[in-house]
Amino acid sequence: MCAADWAEASVSRALFEALCEVDPARKCAMVSALQISDDVVGETADVELARDPRIPGRPVRPELVNPRDVAFRGLGTAEGRAAMVHAVAHIEFNAVNLALDATLRFPGLPAGYYADWISVAQDEARHFAMLSDRLAQLGYAYGDFSAHNGLWEAAEKTAHDPLVRMALVPRVLEARGLDVTPNMIRRLKEVGDPATAAILGVILEEEVRHVAIGTHWYRYLCNSRGVDPVARFRELLVEHRVRLQRPFNTEARARAGFDAAELAG
Repeated sequence: MCAADWAEASVSRALFEALCEVDPARKCAMVSALQISDDVVGETADVELARDPRIPGRPVRPELVNPRDVAFRGLGTAEGRAAMVHAVAHIEFNAVNLALDATLRFPGLPAGYYADWISVAQDEARHFAMLSDRLAQLGYAYGDFSAHNGLWEAAEKTAHDPLVRMALVPRVLEARGLDVTPNMIRRLKEVGDPATAAILGVILEEEVRHVAIGTHWYRYLCNSRGVDPVARFRELLVEHRVRLQRPFNTEARARAGFDAAELAG
């Protein structure tokens, strides 16, 4: 095995071990420690992800329930704000696993694809750590509230095709955060929680880049297959019974690469 092959294999193994890790703090530390450059990241899908019972690696808590059974709490109380921080932390934890899965699931893409998604995993790990610290300041910890498994279920439904994954996870589910986060920031400031608002401000700005990465690779895959990206995006929404929810944060979505025609109708 040449040096480049060994480096690629070691990167793949580190990614796989991070994906399987159940302890959130250890998972985030493993992701943060990754040292990646384009010349050593290539075909990383060397493990049978679909059959490995350790994936996704996550703790016993929080309890995962149906989305409609996740209790809503207003932001006017400390518990309500903690529940909101917990919900966002859960999204970020799942986003770490999703980004790791994206690097391991789909072989044969350009090196930049893998470098991009590893960088996203590192951002999401940092976001989770920021939110975990804020939860501790509010007297809670990750796992203290129930959550749902919608993000990972979307990963499973799109595991067969990177084009579908790029279209429906970063460009639908994660892009939704661009729309709703500004109002969450405004409400937090209104109820006197600028510390949490500031964290969400950082996350919002960095999520624009994450969605833009999804857009870039979605269009790359469409172009490589001779598919019109706007038409295919709208077809996928219909095929998967997905409806984009308004109102849109049009400024953030434009920076993330959305075409106005994709959001019409």
